[in-house]
Amino acid sequence: MKKLLLSAAILFGSLGAFAQGGLGYGLRAGVNIPKYSLDNGSSESNTGFFVTGYLDAPVSPYFSIQPGVSLQNKGGKWSAGDGNNSGEIKQSVMSLDIPVNLVAKLPTGESGNFFVGAGPYVGFGLSGKNKWDIAGVKQEDDVEFGSDANDDIKRTDFGINFLAGYQLTNGFQINAGYGLGLTNLSPNGGSAKNRIWSIGIGFGL
Repeated sequence: MKKLLLSAAILFGSLGAFAQGGLGYGLRAGVNIPKYSLDNGSSESNTGFFVTGYLDAPVSPYFSIQPGVSLQNKGGKWSAGDGNNSGEIKQSVMSLDIPVNLVAKLPTGESGNFFVGAGPYVGFGLSGKNKWDIAGVKQEDDVEFGSDANDDIKRTDFGINFLAGYQLTNGFQINAGYGLGLTNLSPNGGSAKNRIWSIGIGFGL
């Protein structure tokens, strides 16, 4: 965890020096719709949230590098049982992600600009809950992170972000994104990878 935060601080400092006074800042927040891609299909979608702070380091009038720190609510859910014993199992995971996106900006006159971007991210699981609601009986326990067979999910994730949106000249923006997890998070056989749609609003300077 300390190494992750130290790497982010070094990256932000290096980009700040590189931008030479042209550095911008921004904040995005909104709704996540995460699920897991599995061997035999996928889980059902869960609902969560995200909050992302980022720097905007211009490399040209139309391109920027945007490193960030993002709190991401990930997970998925499954239907369970049948008949009178039916219900659902839900897993909710809080992750600290560090994305680094290359963003293209497409001006639309004096009103603002469209933006599209993509880049890698590394994520670190902070905490999580497993919740069961079967036949009206509710239970929950903490997610166990690790690589042993009795753990629930691996702690470290890696993948690719995609984002798009529109930003007005006053800084207000709407945005949408997709997170394509590349790490197999299952510690006990099979495959489970993050898939996350998101939509939100933000503000950039």
